[in-house]
Amino acid sequence: MLKQDILRTYEHLGGNKIQRVLGCVRTPGLQAVAIYRFGRWLSGKPLPVRFLLKPFLVILFHRIRAAWGIELNPEATIGEGFLIFHYGGIFIGSRVVIGKNCSVSHDVTIGLAGRGARRGAPVIGDNAYIAPGAKVSGRIRIGNNVKIGANAVVERNVPDNALVQVRPPQVVTFPGFYSQADHAGRGERLTGPPRDAV
Repeated sequence: MLKQDILRTYEHLGGNKIQRVLGCVRTPGLQAVAIYRFGRWLSGKPLPVRFLLKPFLVILFHRIRAAWGIELNPEATIGEGFLIFHYGGIFIGSRVVIGKNCSVSHDVTIGLAGRGARRGAPVIGDNAYIAPGAKVSGRIRIGNNVKIGANAVVERNVPDNALVQVRPPQVVTFPGFYSQADHAGRGERLTGPPRDAV
């Protein structure tokens, strides 16, 4: 699986072969994924091996979390080809299941939520993309080829091939509002929005 993770990162980097190889080595997201894969590999080994190598895993895990702000819980199940575009503020909790070739950006949280029978973690299909600031939580299923837009909060099932996004942005002030506010700060009266903006 780590080989596919490396190949996917390699494909997304620019430059010649040497620059891409160096980029893979220096990419915080790929470092975090490699440590996650190491933790998953270690969990299936005999007790003496785990006892010997676990301290190194703990040190590496905390190093990545402190340095890059990425926390991939070893109890999560993440498919091959996992790609982290930007580092910082990324949390993937235990019991989360993510399919193949998924991409995650910065400030993304995927984790456990809910109460009683509804308590659980998301199951995300293949080829999903989760944009910056998105939050995915609870006992939900996200389909294949789903794109979750920036700052979206997803707490319900999403079908295959769907796009999830927050409302389109809207203008909440009118042209010239801030210059009028400057006049009001000097004791002048605001007359409302310009006539041509109404």
